[in-house]
Amino acid sequence: MNLNRREFLKASAATAFAAPLAGLAAPAKPVPKGKAEACIFLWMGGGMAQIDTFDPKGRGDGKKVPGCAYETIGTAIPGVKISEHLRQTAAVLDRCVLLRSLSHEQFAEHGAATYLVHTARKPSETVVYPSIGSVVAHQLGPRSESVPPYVVMGYPNIARDPGFLGPQHGYVYLTQLETGPNGLIRAPDVDIARQQRREGLLSAWQKELNRRAPGDKAAAAQSEISRRGFKMAGPDFMNVFDLAHEPKTLRENYGGEFGQRCLLARRLVQSGVRFVEVSFNLNFINGTGWDTHNEGQRDQHKLIEELDKAFATLVLDLERHKLLEKTLVVIATEFGRPPGFDSRGGRGHQSHGFTSVLAGGGLRSGQVIGATDDGGGKIAEHPLTMADFHATMHCALGINPHKRIYTPDDRPVPITDFGRPVEKLFS
Repeated sequence: MNLNRREFLKASAATAFAAPLAGLAAPAKPVPKGKAEACIFLWMGGGMAQIDTFDPKGRGDGKKVPGCAYETIGTAIPGVKISEHLRQTAAVLDRCVLLRSLSHEQFAEHGAATYLVHTARKPSETVVYPSIGSVVAHQLGPRSESVPPYVVMGYPNIARDPGFLGPQHGYVYLTQLETGPNGLIRAPDVDIARQQRREGLLSAWQKELNRRAPGDKAAAAQSEISRRGFKMAGPDFMNVFDLAHEPKTLRENYGGEFGQRCLLARRLVQSGVRFVEVSFNLNFINGTGWDTHNEGQRDQHKLIEELDKAFATLVLDLERHKLLEKTLVVIATEFGRPPGFDSRGGRGHQSHGFTSVLAGGGLRSGQVIGATDDGGGKIAEHPLTMADFHATMHCALGINPHKRIYTPDDRPVPITDFGRPVEKLFS
């Protein structure tokens, strides 16, 4: 058989790509399926120190003796201890699961690690992979046309993007709570009549574009985004942002800015949003946020206390609204910190052995999965990759992590690369 160069390259590429997928066609056994219908993803950007929060070890001295910076306390899970600055969380830990043995290779650079934790893939020169929020939006779809399936409280970032799934599976983002997303707010000088004229002009232009370029997927996606945007600008979605409807005592229990974002996340899930990412943007509290090099370690406890108050209140609030079983709550970060201290009392980066917390979602809670060694620097039991982490979250949401999704040129890509869910979490 004679092949020209183009045919040879095409055949070689097809063979190379098909080979690793051969084992994904039929998983060895059915994957578990959870009860969650939505996810609240709490993002501790910077690298939350597991040794000072959810995986404490012996006490260090902040200088030469490695170890935890704080005392530890007991929790609602017998025999399990966490930081003394997580007192409210300790009382609700029986509604949670600690994953203490997460690991990956991207320890040097925050951006690459953030992308990996959000997509379960390393950055690629040829494929822009979708974030977990976009995959959930793609797989579960919107509950209502009046609300988006995916919301981010924080600034746009490629790690949160829809990648090859396209903009219709992207997120609505906001950076302030009171007004809602700026892109959905009508300008003061635009009354309803003028808005309706604008919508009419846009609709006419879109119809003409579709007539001239039938089958153009990008144009169709942008038209759909515009249509949904006008729907979301209505009161059904925009009223969600009025936190004054909530009891004053509850708002106070949630705490400061991060806590109010968590309260809004509960309201967004109630309104029908499938995936809400809440970014912890409180770097000013200790000067560095969770990236506690050097002097950033000194006031790290203030961050932990803000997280404690917001997370524990969110868990109990969801429970009161009978939403906890249907909502997976995740505390995630791009990597952890080592047990030792740097020359100015801070901590570096550690991606071999760090912790995430799962709550609700119908999981078998009150468990600790995995362990690090006595020093907290290496994994001792049940190592978990980012693909495993994602597979567990997807299964909790009823999504098959082995299912293939497709790039615009119909290239099949599995939702996770051989990710194995933690089966002990599913009944």
